[in-house]
Amino acid sequence: MTERLTISHVGHRGDGVADGRFVPFTLPGEVVDAEGAEDRLMPVAIVTPSPDRVTPPCPHFGICGGCNLQHWAPQPYLAWKRDLVLHALAQQGISADVLPTIEAHGAGRRRVTFHARRGAGTKVLVGFAAARSHAIIPINACPLLAPGLDGALEAARGIARILDSVGKPLDLSVTATIAGLDMDVRGAGKLSERMRLDLISAANKQGLARLTNHGELVMQREPPSIMVGRVRVTLPPGTFLQATEEGENVLARLVLEGVGKVKSVADLFCGVGPFALRLAESARVHAVDADASAVAALGAALRTVSGLKPVIAETRDLYRRPMMALDLKGMGAVVFDPPRGGAEAQAKILAKADIGRIVAVSCNPGTFARDAALLIAGGWKIESVTPVDQFQWSAHVELVATFKR
Repeated sequence: MTERLTISHVGHRGDGVADGRFVPFTLPGEVVDAEGAEDRLMPVAIVTPSPDRVTPPCPHFGICGGCNLQHWAPQPYLAWKRDLVLHALAQQGISADVLPTIEAHGAGRRRVTFHARRGAGTKVLVGFAAARSHAIIPINACPLLAPGLDGALEAARGIARILDSVGKPLDLSVTATIAGLDMDVRGAGKLSERMRLDLISAANKQGLARLTNHGELVMQREPPSIMVGRVRVTLPPGTFLQATEEGENVLARLVLEGVGKVKSVADLFCGVGPFALRLAESARVHAVDADASAVAALGAALRTVSGLKPVIAETRDLYRRPMMALDLKGMGAVVFDPPRGGAEAQAKILAKADIGRIVAVSCNPGTFARDAALLIAGGWKIESVTPVDQFQWSAHVELVATFKR
C-alpha cells in the first residue's frame, strides 16, 4: 500500500525520516509517496521535491549500495555531516565548538574494493554490492574514484575470471600508488601452481604493480608506494590508508595545527605514519600500532630519509596493552587515531596522564564522543572539533578534535 509522507530530517545512516520510518533517497521537507513494510519504505514518487535536490551524477545511484546521498546539494549535505558530530556529542552531554565540515574528496578515492560473484549462468559479475544486499551491481565506471584507479575495474575483472573456478565470492581491493595499481585478493584461498602462473600472466598484462592473495605475494613488478609528506612509503599488502589523498592531507594539517610547537609527540594507532612522518619534521615521535607490517613499513621509510627528528616505531596492541601514564609522562602532545571502535581503554589512561595536549582523530563520531567524555571527566576540555568529509555522498564522517587541560 502506498503512503504519503513528509520527510522531517535525514537520519544518521543517510535515509530520510518521517514519523520514525525510514525512506532512502529523500530529503528534509519533501512530500513523498512510499511503499514498504514496518519502519522501512521505498519512495515511489517525490510529490514535492526539496529545493536542495540535485540530479545524481552516477547512473547506478539508487541501485549500487556505495552512495546514498548523491541527490543532495553540497551545502546542506556538508551541514548535515556537522550535525552528525553535534548529535553524537550531545548524546554524551558534551557541548563543543564544532566547526564547518571540510570537504576533502579531492581527486577521488585512491583505494576501492570490488566484489566478484558468479551471476546467472557462468558469467562472473564484478562491481559493488547493491544496497542492503549481497547482489552485485556490475558497473562501467564510478565517479568517486581518483584517476590513479583508471584501469582498476578491468584489472579486477581479469583477475576474477581466472579465479572463477575457485567457486567462492571474492573481494578485490585495489590501491592507486606511484608504481601503479596494487591489488590484494581475498576469498580465493590457497592457489594451485597453474592458477598462480595464470594470475602472474594476467597481472603483467594488466600492468599491476603488485598482486597479492590474502596478503601473500603472487607477483610484483615494482614496490607499490605513496608519498607521505616528503617521505616515500612502501605499502604492505592490504594496509589501511586514508580513502583520499586530500583527506590524508587535511587530517594531517589539522593534527599538526592541533599539536602546535612541541618537542615530543606520541602517535597512537599510527599505521604507516601519515601523521608521524610529518610530525617528525619538528618533534621527536613515539609511533605505536598493533599492525606489525605497518610499523615495519614506517621504519623502512624512516631509513630512506634524513633531516627528521628521532622516531621510535613500536608494535603494540593498544587495546590489550594501552600506553600507560608513565610511558607518556612529559609528552608535549598525544595524537590518537583508532579504528571505528574507538580507544576506550587508552582514553581512560590519557585522561589521567601528564601530557601537554591531546589531538583525537576519528572516523566514528559515536565512539569519539564516548572517548571524549572520558577525557573531559579527567579534567580535559575540548578546544575545537572539525568534521572532515572524504567519503563523499555517504553517511561516514571523520573528525579532528583538540583537547587541553
